[in-house]
Amino acid sequence: MSIVESKILVYVCLVSLAVFAKGFLESYKNKNAYGPTPFLYPFSIFVWGDAVVFGAFWALMSIISLALFDILLFYLVVSLFYLVRSLGETFYWIAEQHAKDKRDNPKKLLLYKVFNNDSVYFIQQTINQCITIISLITSVYLAKLWLAWR
Repeated sequence: MSIVESKILVYVCLVSLAVFAKGFLESYKNKNAYGPTPFLYPFSIFVWGDAVVFGAFWALMSIISLALFDILLFYLVVSLFYLVRSLGETFYWIAEQHAKDKRDNPKKLLLYKVFNNDSVYFIQQTINQCITIISLITSVYLAKLWLAWR
């Protein structure tokens, strides 16, 4: 593992700990675990409760990868994380689309500006299905590289 890769993992760890701390404060102190976190959406952190769990998870994964001097392992974990998370999100949006009592009002969703009706639910499903495919292919490729390296 190069010095640059080590620095990236240290940065990921520090940012993850900050996200964990903010998520914990929002969830515990402010009772805002379901509060949206749009600026963290690319990291699959949609609410402050996610930030608590995923902040701790990414801090731990970066520490383990640093301890093992294995950046490829970290990349594989990232890919597997998005694979599992996107599958879960796909199922969530399917359930939300067919639920009688909607937890997520379509008008409050980011993509409602483009898809201005309840079609936003199946768009969310489709996006997550694409992420699933990309993550699956990436995971297989990275697992092959990681196993060959070992």
